[in-house]
Amino acid sequence: VIPDVAESWTTSDDGLTYTFTLRAGAAFSDGTPITADDVVWSLTHALDPNTGGWTGPFYLSNIVGANAVADGSATELTGAVAVDASTVQITINQPSAYFLSQLTFGSAKIVSKAQAEADPTGWENAPVTSGPYQVQAWNRGQNIVLAPNPNYWQAPSVSITLSFNPDSETAYQLYRTGELDIVGSQQNGIPPVHVAEAQALPDFQSTSLFAVRYVGFNNTIAPFNDVNVRRAFALAIDKATLANEVLQGTVVPSDRILPLGIPASELPIEGLSFDPEAARAALAEAGVTPESIGSVTLTYGVEGDNERIVTVLQSMWLENLGVSVTLEPLELTTFSARLNETTETPENGLQAYYSVWGADYPDPQNFISQQLRTAVGNNNGHYSNAEFDALVDQADVLTGDVETRLGLYNQAEQIAVSEVGWLPLYNPRLNILVNPRVAGIVFNGQGLIIPDFSALSIGS
Repeated sequence: VIPDVAESWTTSDDGLTYTFTLRAGAAFSDGTPITADDVVWSLTHALDPNTGGWTGPFYLSNIVGANAVADGSATELTGAVAVDASTVQITINQPSAYFLSQLTFGSAKIVSKAQAEADPTGWENAPVTSGPYQVQAWNRGQNIVLAPNPNYWQAPSVSITLSFNPDSETAYQLYRTGELDIVGSQQNGIPPVHVAEAQALPDFQSTSLFAVRYVGFNNTIAPFNDVNVRRAFALAIDKATLANEVLQGTVVPSDRILPLGIPASELPIEGLSFDPEAARAALAEAGVTPESIGSVTLTYGVEGDNERIVTVLQSMWLENLGVSVTLEPLELTTFSARLNETTETPENGLQAYYSVWGADYPDPQNFISQQLRTAVGNNNGHYSNAEFDALVDQADVLTGDVETRLGLYNQAEQIAVSEVGWLPLYNPRLNILVNPRVAGIVFNGQGLIIPDFSALSIGS
């Protein structure tokens, strides 16, 4: 975590109070000063239930008073105080090694209180911004044009056009004809059919993302309320074939929840590797047969290579387990709504689903306790294990002892892997093409990062 609008901060000895000093001269894109009142208002607004958002209540919940704002019982965020115009004090409920990382996420970005209150229904379409860019034009369904914010402390000198393309094939062809400078994203990178061609270009870059593609199971309804059924489905998947043959080596097969490169991913995990005989034995241990297991449906969102992947999973379960699985494709918005329904009313929810989680910040807490702890908001499949909960509860509040903290997450991850809280399949590789004339972008498992916006440039 590095400073941005907040130039510096201090932390109290008990790890509960953070005091932030705003950068001297910090200003919004309209030239008005960024004040501590804007910071407090922005955090409170992110928690306001009237916004309909969920990331604020989820990622800012450790701030004192956050839950009261989120449930509508309070309008003031007691844990965030403007000490003076340039000083903000934030108090949290429990020590947290990842709290600063959570403040880098979108829900903690600073917006203009004056603009939002002056135009409460329209300000989000052309917001006054505290970041390096401002919206110059939003051509719905086509692109967003971003112009530099001249008041940002690392003011960039180049504009950016974010082009919306219906599929990765279209984007790839636009790059090849010189109409895009960068192609490839966490959701839709270079189409696998073109990866070999792209690898021959000096523009090509590739890395394993801080993300995992997985199958989630609804642990509250049959047949996946039985751990042995979940284990059977896990053991019946040949992840190496899926990654290396079906997806042509564009992903990295994985038996674990943490993706490569995330702290604690270097610690060993005993995964559920491909073993058809053990899969059939686990199904028998559950007391069911391929004929008696009943209907099984795997739901997925329609995008990218999802259809091809779930079709392969379907065939592997039939071939290696003898179980027929019905595939249910849904438009992405509908799929997301059904996941929410599975969280809120699991008895009416999805039976099994193909999904993805990518790091909001590079900490194991973002994958382990924030996804699989009992009743946590992102635990769509309602996995629950008391020992797992105790381990992550201890790790979540541990500061100053990195080795012990990562070891606790590792123990919790092993439990979740063994009980198939998720069925991890692979870590996506981000395969991208970046025109060599573009400078100032760092490429890593978090994606494309611009550490100094003033250094971003486009040559001839």
